Amino acid sequence: MSQPSVSIYNAMFNGYSQNDSYGDVLLLFKRMRRNDVMPNSFTLPVVLKACVMVKDLTQGEELQCLSIKTGFRSNPYVGTKLIEMYSCAGVIASANKVFCEMGERNVVTWTSMINGYILNKDLVSARRFFDLSPERDTVLWNTMVSGYIQMGNMMEARSLFDLMPCRDVMSWNTVLEGYASVGDVEACERVFEEMPERNVFSWNGLIKGYTQSGRLDEVLDCFKRMVDEGNVVPNDATLTSVLSACAKLGAFEFGKRVHKHGEGLGYDKVNVNFKNALVDMYAKCGAIEMAMEVFSGIQRRDLISWNTVINGLAAHGHGTEALDLFREMKTCGVRPDKITFVGVLCACRHMGLVEDGLAYYSSMFTDFSITPQIEHCGCMVDLLSRAGLLTQAVEFINKMPVKADAVIWATLLGASKVYKKVEVGELAHEELVKLEPRNPANFVMLSNIYGDLGRFDDAARLKVAMRDTGYKKEAGVSWIEIDDGLVKFYSSGEKHPRTEELQRVLRELKNFSILLDEEEELQEHLI
Repeated sequence: MSQPSVSIYNAMFNGYSQNDSYGDVLLLFKRMRRNDVMPNSFTLPVVLKACVMVKDLTQGEELQCLSIKTGFRSNPYVGTKLIEMYSCAGVIASANKVFCEMGERNVVTWTSMINGYILNKDLVSARRFFDLSPERDTVLWNTMVSGYIQMGNMMEARSLFDLMPCRDVMSWNTVLEGYASVGDVEACERVFEEMPERNVFSWNGLIKGYTQSGRLDEVLDCFKRMVDEGNVVPNDATLTSVLSACAKLGAFEFGKRVHKHGEGLGYDKVNVNFKNALVDMYAKCGAIEMAMEVFSGIQRRDLISWNTVINGLAAHGHGTEALDLFREMKTCGVRPDKITFVGVLCACRHMGLVEDGLAYYSSMFTDFSITPQIEHCGCMVDLLSRAGLLTQAVEFINKMPVKADAVIWATLLGASKVYKKVEVGELAHEELVKLEPRNPANFVMLSNIYGDLGRFDDAARLKVAMRDTGYKKEAGVSWIEIDDGLVKFYSSGEKHPRTEELQRVLRELKNFSILLDEEEELQEHLI
């Protein structure tokens, strides 16, 4: 086509935009201008959107000048895109100037201007424009409510929400997720129960609230309720959130049921996020073979796929397989990131590969420009400590790009007990007292080192110091998976509602065991 018309160009612009190829939109527009093809009212909004997405303010300003020359300045859609562009660039004064110069403004224009103030954290101006707006649709109300939520002001958000003349499910979901984001699970639950209708985002918002507050067992209960009610079909975000909770809780059987549910919805065939979550869940539950089976079935693996399986293998002592997959990953052209190297260094730690670990650690910066973080440094200290290279471990800590935390010093203290390096142990304990002055475990560890070396006076002194911390150890907690849920048990036992019943069953089992022992002794005597 020797000379494409403006309609052809517009079709190409829309095609690029729909595929997020915004750089190509701008390149094609430059070509269009070189060919002296005049844009129309449909051209400029698409090209302005591309300027917003690639943050090209200079070309956006040129487009504003062009809109004035071509007479499209009065077009409300062009003006709205200019407001959006300037707002995203942080030039809110220019956005306001465009708004004030517009001869015709619709509700979309007002919404764009209000959202611009919200983006630039000027809620006072946003609310002033909201109050001045001659027309307010549901989107405009939701925008203002979201602005308060983004600033963490749930009181104003809820007050404005209560004034809304017409609230759709999106309005309810906005407030629901707002309470979830600030950790107010009770308010989140109240909003959820008040909702006249719910969609999948409503359920996901409640699940998010439980997840962020660490109430993972309630994530599973919420999913069960969602499936039992059957009014809303879970999406991939629902399933991945629930699988993540299963991974953290070790709820293997529940995770398998979520896997089956996802298969029934077809997510196992096309959705890489669902499969990545499955690999993570199976790996963290110790089912490495099943994790590898799911990983092998992922046709288009992304970085998360590789990271999940490498870290899963490394955490369960399959260091050789983890390093093999790391090499395969690089062969496939996938560039590792900081999470990848946590798994790689963890694999070296489990296998005692000191030289390989040091080489991988060095390659993080030299080959991939990744600055080591506390997790990488912790793996290296543990690797050196396990190998008995405690002096080298101390030198490594002194040269680390980050300050050593309590975990690193505790690792060194534990190794000093194994290798009877009391000087290193004293150094580690000195640092731990600064970081965790009320943790008695650190005093116990050094006291045991003194005891092993026969320095009983020093051991006694530490025990007195430990007692003076006044620290009371929290009760340990564990849980077991039964039927469709999880049951928690505390070491003290008093927090379980069926403690008396459990103790009665244990006494019966104990008595039954004694009877069996007596019966076996009688049979042996007769024989």
